[in-house]
Amino acid sequence: MSFSIGIIGLPNVGKSTLFKALTKQPVDISNYPFCTIDPNVGIVKVPDERLLKIAAVINPQKITPTIIEFVDIAGLVKNAHLGEGLGNQFLARIRETDAICQIARAFENENIVHTEGRTNPKRDIEIINKELIMKDLETIEKRLEKTKKETKSGNKEATRELEILNKIHEILKRDKMILEYETAEMKQIIKELQLLTAKPMIYVFNVSEQPISSEENIASINLQLESELSELAPEEIKELELPPSKLNELIKTCYQALNLITFYTVTGGKETRAWTLKNGLKAPQAGGVVHTDFEKNFIRVEVINWQKLVEAGAWSKAREKGRLQTEGKDYIVKDGDVIEFKI
Repeated sequence: MSFSIGIIGLPNVGKSTLFKALTKQPVDISNYPFCTIDPNVGIVKVPDERLLKIAAVINPQKITPTIIEFVDIAGLVKNAHLGEGLGNQFLARIRETDAICQIARAFENENIVHTEGRTNPKRDIEIINKELIMKDLETIEKRLEKTKKETKSGNKEATRELEILNKIHEILKRDKMILEYETAEMKQIIKELQLLTAKPMIYVFNVSEQPISSEENIASINLQLESELSELAPEEIKELELPPSKLNELIKTCYQALNLITFYTVTGGKETRAWTLKNGLKAPQAGGVVHTDFEKNFIRVEVINWQKLVEAGAWSKAREKGRLQTEGKDYIVKDGDVIEFKI
């Protein structure tokens, strides 16, 4: 199970620079709008010290971290929902992602074109969010038209859906993001329509020096510096006395915004592996992430918190000390669980 983050923003704000730093892949970061027309896709390892500590006691042949996919999407512009600057094409690509990382330019540089003139990150964010809202309004209004026709035949399900669609429509008409007002009854329709404003949003202010904020899901990063750091070896960074990279923090922030947890398997000592799971899911669903047979033929799991396993020194020693828990199909997997599936 993999999850993807779409990197978006106005043209020339640092999207491709961030993508290059995250993935260490060469990408076109030319100084002109729409230089990234085909989205770049990169797989990024989720930094995890726990995995390394588990591997230290298991001593496996192979260590496999969990991953997140980042998609570098070309710059949106005002009226993108009407097709400006290939906007509809880019908005469709955002729909395919699980969360959005929005870059806002917060540095001055007269040599780098800004499509809106002066630097103003608040205005830029409002432009992007407005485009997402307008695209969702278009989607909802199409569905409303279809559902209204279905209610005329006395379809009770359509009548109930119409009520929910009207609530979503009202939120969007007030220029609000659906994520802030989402209710349990809206979830199915939001998932089906892949509404853009219901996706988790991480804001990154591309700064030259001073940070903007330290609030949840907001980061201030010098992306040009990060791009340069990504090309240097750790020894060179230390020798040049450069500041540490903030990218690991950003990756973790994206992971948390998606409401993900990590569990681990040790596969008889051959491989220590981290797996990604939505928070709140049960053991059989975790098994399905590892292998479809593990969910289909699920019997039980043996589970231990990663710290307790490290303290025990080995899986066999943890069993001898009675630290392994046996759990059934109703067990809710916790972040940091090390699991052995029994089928």
